[in-house]
Amino acid sequence: MKMRLVAAVVVACVVLAVLAVVAFTEPSGNQGAYQLTRQPDGSMVLAKPGVTAPVLDLYEDFDCPVCKRLHDAVDPTIQRLAKQGAVRVVFHPVTIFQDEPMRSNSIRAAAAAQCVPEANWLAFRDELYAIQPAPHGTASGFTPRELVGAARKAGASVDECVSSLTHAGRHLRQSAGIRLEGTPTVLLDGRMLGEEAFDPKALERLITGGDGVTI
Repeated sequence: MKMRLVAAVVVACVVLAVLAVVAFTEPSGNQGAYQLTRQPDGSMVLAKPGVTAPVLDLYEDFDCPVCKRLHDAVDPTIQRLAKQGAVRVVFHPVTIFQDEPMRSNSIRAAAAAQCVPEANWLAFRDELYAIQPAPHGTASGFTPRELVGAARKAGASVDECVSSLTHAGRHLRQSAGIRLEGTPTVLLDGRMLGEEAFDPKALERLITGGDGVTI
């Protein structure tokens, strides 16, 4: 009886050890092996480790309605392809608008995004587009209270950082170094995409078919 008990304990310990190793080595959230990593310039890179090409660069202003349309249309496709290791996605939050209230809306949202940890960033991005101020050009939104609430819904408690606009100055400096004609701007290996960027099937064909050409 004692031998059986000892054997059972040993087996249980081995099972627990294996489970602990699996839990430690597998990323949380069932996201597979892909990772989201914040870069010094404020961009966010979504890719499997070791995947360097093709590169999809997405420049977006969170107050831009067309950016919201792009997000709604192709974000599931982009994330799926990144998870499969088919593409390296680089999100570049920028402030493109110069007129109010759009400029301040954009700055508050982008600054808040820099407060949110990598693990919660994609969910927070979804929340930002869900509460985008409307109608565009006249509505002031992305208030600190709204942004704090969006961060909490995304699983991040960063109230002070968001409310104090801690990263607003840094975001503006980073954004000033980027020259764009408008947003969204989508590049595949350096080649600017047009309407095909809004079509999930067309975008997937370009990414997986090797049509991205550096220019």
